[in-house]
Amino acid sequence: MRASGQARRGAARVTYTLPSSDTSPGWARYLTDAYLSHDRTGDVGREQIEDARIVVSELVTNATRHGSGNCLLRLTVRQGCVTVEVHDDSPAPPVLRELRVDSPLLAPESPEAVPESGRGIAMVRGLSRHFSVCRSPEDGKTVQAVLRD
Repeated sequence: MRASGQARRGAARVTYTLPSSDTSPGWARYLTDAYLSHDRTGDVGREQIEDARIVVSELVTNATRHGSGNCLLRLTVRQGCVTVEVHDDSPAPPVLRELRVDSPLLAPESPEAVPESGRGIAMVRGLSRHFSVCRSPEDGKTVQAVLRD
């Protein structure tokens, strides 16, 4: 695991390189909590840190499952606003299943009826005020989530 960081006017940013491993989401949650709890990142509240941990966990899990190499996790804080970016080498977009109030996913008749994929991205989108995927066939994709204040 490697980390690099920089501070620009009014912004703090760090980038971590995580291996394609089942342990990477846990490390990503730990690193996110440690970084966002640090004084230099500005006024980031506990609730926003918890949301960032959920978003990071989901995005890093997807990157390590669907990418074939390392993934990059970038955290940026600017004026109390947290942006999470995760890059992997797969150009395939994340699967999104819309969760509606009447969705059987929210109250399935049996646990087997719940699809295994797509729920995490719906949760990430719900915690974000902006969500985007930037794809490149040569370089994979970067998923970005700008968290709600």
